[in-house]
Amino acid sequence: MQLLVVTFNLKDLTDADYRQACVDEAPTFAALPGLVSKTWLADEATNTYGGVYAFVDRDALDAYLGSDLFKAFATDPTLPNLTATAFEIFEAPGAITRGLAAPNPVAV
Repeated sequence: MQLLVVTFNLKDLTDADYRQACVDEAPTFAALPGLVSKTWLADEATNTYGGVYAFVDRDALDAYLGSDLFKAFATDPTLPNLTATAFEIFEAPGAITRGLAAPNPVAV
């Protein structure tokens, strides 16, 4: 499994308007091939927003990065300072700490 961490700021877009846009766009992201989950991030106090995406594999993550959806998102002038960093999930300790890739999470 692969993670993509995306962060950006808002410009000429209020926190409330951004949050509504996220709700409106959620079905589009839910339909992404190979997407396991997307967690939406917001810190209005620091004007930092973003998402943590979990993909089934690197091919699915790369397909998203090459998609028109990501390109439109990455070039949107209301979302400046966008960064996107991919990570491989380190599964062994994640199995202990109930990480996303844990095949049998430990009951709490």
